[in-house]
Amino acid sequence: MNQYALFKSLHGQDTPLLLGNAWNVSSARILQDSGITAIGTSSSAIADTLGYEDGEQISFDELFFVIERIARHVRVPLSADIERGYSADQVQVVKHLERLHDIGVVGINLEDSVVGDSRILEPLDVFCRRLEFIRNELSRKNIDLFINARTDTYLLNVPNRLQETLLRMKAIENAGADGIFVPFIHDLAEICEVTAATTLPVNVLSMSGLPSFDALQEAGVKRISMGGSAYRAANNCLKNVIGKIVEQGSFANI
Repeated sequence: MNQYALFKSLHGQDTPLLLGNAWNVSSARILQDSGITAIGTSSSAIADTLGYEDGEQISFDELFFVIERIARHVRVPLSADIERGYSADQVQVVKHLERLHDIGVVGINLEDSVVGDSRILEPLDVFCRRLEFIRNELSRKNIDLFINARTDTYLLNVPNRLQETLLRMKAIENAGADGIFVPFIHDLAEICEVTAATTLPVNVLSMSGLPSFDALQEAGVKRISMGGSAYRAANNCLKNVIGKIVEQGSFANI
């Protein structure tokens, strides 16, 4: 079984896929050595390590460099968070995806919000046309990539967010997505409504108040992403270590 087929199959198992999100080679190795069966990149964590804000402030070439380094050093399937594709030109987005595919990436996250002065939801028809174009071009070029379409209804706390999510999910499914990612949803009853409304695997994100993995499995969730949570936790650990060195005037703590 090739990496793409393996990655796709991990979304169909009884136990939800726990996706570890890496920001460099060392974090990817730690995730892999800890038994994580698939790795995704964290766009926010990678951007932060290079001094950028999240929201496509980093260039695609800089992002690609980090992803390529990770791809060289992992054996498990690798998915890339590419936000909106790092270009307003759909043809250029497909070129970016070709480059990622050529280094062994088997999946992507593609989101339906736009970052300008603030983050807003993209009109649904616009997002779906973009998604459909990308899917058709990948098929035409015989490129296998698992498209995990992200809707930011809960991230942005839009009015009637559950109803808006359900509306977007159906259109996104029809446009050719392989999975649905709803970050920041955490109410178990709402998660159940979301999973019942689609035949696609549903992905949720690490956050305060997220139910246990067992409860999420019972609710029909197929993928659970760490997002930037491990990166933030690692930074907090580093802050504590450095604080003790400064406080104690000694390296005894490490």
